[in-house]
Amino acid sequence: MDIRGAFFYLFSAVLLFSAFRVITARNPVHAALFLVLAFFQAAAVWLLLKAEFLAISLVLVYVGAVMVLFLFVVMMLDIDMAKLRANFWQHFPLAAMVGVIIALEMAAVLMGGFRPEEPRAMPAVAQAAAQGIQYSNTKELGKLLYTSYLFPLEIAAVILLVAIIAAIALTLRERKDSKHIDASLQVRVKKRDRVQVVKMPPTVARPEAPPAPAAENKA
Repeated sequence: MDIRGAFFYLFSAVLLFSAFRVITARNPVHAALFLVLAFFQAAAVWLLLKAEFLAISLVLVYVGAVMVLFLFVVMMLDIDMAKLRANFWQHFPLAAMVGVIIALEMAAVLMGGFRPEEPRAMPAVAQAAAQGIQYSNTKELGKLLYTSYLFPLEIAAVILLVAIIAAIALTLRERKDSKHIDASLQVRVKKRDRVQVVKMPPTVARPEAPPAPAAENKA
């Protein structure tokens, strides 16, 4: 076994362990952190497969944005774990059935992919690697996205733009407890509307009268 195969088995083992801990951890914060670890291990496996763009995208998008958002939401919410586990065994049969169906479907897809097939033409990346030509996955992926898949890419960009506008509109809705200030009124304000000079007569401090002498006690 070479060093590449050793790293592959190492990353795969950590990936399986972290994925198992995601669904078994009692603390939701710990589950989210184990999911971050799983994403990092998957990115490392993609690096071994020379898919640098996918690995960096996984780290930047999922770990850098999505999982940070998940952690903020989980840490801000007051989650009652006892209430969540109250009906665990009641929903366990349905969850187990769904899990078995997903496992069977994944096994059918994976086992079908490892069957011997007729030799096909080598892709451009493999041909370039065989000939010793320097080949950039990121560059070729960019060419493919902006030529053959330009229209689907634009549709995806429009959908993301609509989602961003919808999120901003939901956060900017009028609330009774918010202290909203109109910026146009602040710009049009004048000095005399903010500061008012009031003339007051000067005050003179009067000298205090000396205290009266105490009466002497008569014998």
